[in-house]
Amino acid sequence: MVESFKGGCLCGAVTYQVQGPFNGFHLCHCNRCRKATGSVHASNLFTEPENLTWLSGEEHVRRFDLPTAKRFARNFCEICGSALPYVNRPGTAVVVPAGSLDDDPHYTPDDHIFWLERVPWYDQITDAPHFDTYP
Repeated sequence: MVESFKGGCLCGAVTYQVQGPFNGFHLCHCNRCRKATGSVHASNLFTEPENLTWLSGEEHVRRFDLPTAKRFARNFCEICGSALPYVNRPGTAVVVPAGSLDDDPHYTPDDHIFWLERVPWYDQITDAPHFDTYP
C-alpha cells in the first residue's frame, strides 16, 4: 500500500501531497541547513521526484539555489517564508522538510549528518525543562 501525506506552508497558501515510501530521513546539522531553517538542524525526508504533487499555490513557491554550493537549495512560500519540498539540484530526489507535513509520516530519523558542525549546546537540549505551552 502506497502511503500519501499532505503538507503545506504556515499561511496555507501552498499545499502539497507526497507519496511514500521515503528513502531516508536525515537530521542535518550543517551550517547551511541551520541558517536556512533558523534552527539547530534541518529535518528532511527524501523520496522520488515523481512522488510530489502541488495541490494549491504552486505559483507562490520560490526556489533558492546557493550559488557557492553544488547541492544546497530550498523552496519556500513567497508569502510566509515557510520551507517547502524541492527537487534536489541533480533532479534525483525530492527533499521534504518534515515540519511542513500535516500528517505524521510514521518515520523516525535515520541519522544525524554533518554532526561535527552541530551547535555546541545541542547535546544539552534534552536536559532543558519541557512545557506543553508557553511557560
